[in-house]
Formats: sequence, C-alpha cells, structure tokens
Amino acid sequence: MVAKPDWLRVKAPQRERVGAVKDILRDLALNTVCEEASCPNIGECFKAGTATFLIMGPACTRACPYCDIDFEKYPKALDPTEPERLAQAVRRLGLRHVVITSVNRDDLADGGALQFACCIEAVRRVMPQTTIEVLIPDFCGSEAALDIVIAAHPQVINHNTETVPRLYRRVRPQGDYERSLRLLERVRAKAPHIYTKSGLMAGLGEGEAEVLAVMADLRAVCCDILTIGQYLQPTPKHLKVEAFVEPAVFERWRLAGEAMGFLQVVSSPLTRSSYHAEQVQKLMRSHPRTPKN
Repeated sequence: MVAKPDWLRVKAPQRERVGAVKDILRDLALNTVCEEASCPNIGECFKAGTATFLIMGPACTRACPYCDIDFEKYPKALDPTEPERLAQAVRRLGLRHVVITSVNRDDLADGGALQFACCIEAVRRVMPQTTIEVLIPDFCGSEAALDIVIAAHPQVINHNTETVPRLYRRVRPQGDYERSLRLLERVRAKAPHIYTKSGLMAGLGEGEAEVLAVMADLRAVCCDILTIGQYLQPTPKHLKVEAFVEPAVFERWRLAGEAMGFLQVVSSPLTRSSYHAEQVQKLMRSHPRTPKN
C-alpha cells in the first residue's frame, strides 16, 4: 500500500480512556463500527467518550470491497437483549449524542428496521435527553422498513451514498445510487422534522466535478448534513486508494456544500460518517424543527 501523507497521520490514543470505553463495550457484549471498520479516529472519539454502535452484527450480508466488516451470507439471529444493552452503554458512557448503525441484514424481511426502532426506544427510555442519530442501510428499497425507523423518530437519519454513480458497480455493487437518493427523499417527505444526512468517500477515482454533482443531487432531495472523507484501504485485499486528496480540496467541497445550502458540511481527510457527530446538537439549536402531532 502507498504510504499515507502527513495529513492522514493521527496521534496515538490515550490508552486509559480508550481502555475504559472498551471495557464497557466488552462488558455489555456490544460492537462498535469504530473497531469493526478500523476507523482512524477511534482514539479521538473514545477519548471523548463517544462511540458509534454497530447493531445486528458483527457479520454483514453484503461484501462491499471497501469495507473492513466481515461478510457472512447467513449471519446470526437477532439478539432481543441488544437494544437494552446498548441503552445501558449509552447511560454508562454518559453520551449526550449517540450514533447507531448496523451491518446490512438482507436476510431479514425488514432488513433489521424493527431492531433499529427498538434500540432508539430503549435509549430514549434510559437517556431521554440524549439525541439519537441512526446510520441505516437501504433496506433493499423497502419503504415499509424505512417507515418503521421513521416512526421511531430519531433526530437524524443518515444514509451514505458513499461514492459517485460511475463507480457504484466497482465500489458498491449491491447498492443503487438512485435508491439511496429516494430513501433520503422519503425521510424528508414523511418526517420533515428529522434531519437527513449522507456521506461520501474520496480517493476512489472520482472526479471533482462528479463529487459536486452528487452534492447537488443530495441537495435536490433536501439532505441537511454532508460528510466527505478520504477512503483508506483497510487491507491489501480491499479496493486500493486511487488518490490521496489534499486538504485544500476537502475545504473547497466544504465551502461549495455550504453555498448549496447544506446546514452542515464536515469535509476533511479524516472525516467519517459519525466523526464529530455530536456537533449536530448545535445545528438543532440553530435550526430547530418540531415534530407535527
């Protein structure tokens, strides 16, 4: 693998804080995307006492060639105790904002939508002041499954487009670009009080004009929040990095996104979908939305 440039090097995490968070996660038998997907920001986030919980895993039913999460055609049955264990972790970590994501569970009739809803409800019972963000799969386009998540009323629904349409066949072969846009559009139509969010990876061979076109498509479906970060090859068997995008380019994308009307754009080489996700609370204060009864 090509050596990373200096701007992608991160400081070693503080072992004490990281260890304390990991102890809680192990005690409650929970997975985090921070660990499963080899996130480069694990030290910073664990130091701050934050984590993105990975439910219904750790095995995924899709084998995306960029992702470090294990593939399994026949994953385990869902654990009915998972929502309560997750809620207890949120309580013990004292989280003010929690991110819940999942592996793809195409083996389930609802793609795992009900498990998302149960997790949202469990956290809300234990920590009613904690804001909740979910990073969801596309549920194979099922509107009924998506409606289950919408009905649980998380503050943020995130679904990543991941890359530009031209690269979908290579990068996200089981995904569909238009299906992802329709998902975000449906959330806004059904629940305009919920903030929508999406994310892109850079460095997979996309052109800058293509990135701007995806950003425009996301704004066309009224997506509120955008994250853009550098793709990093987890292992030699995964897709290789085609380019290390310079920080100045990420800054151009941030400014372009703000000009397009995104309420929040987090764009930098180390940005990931849930990186600094707690900043969404500031957005909620400056652009409040009230659910309709």
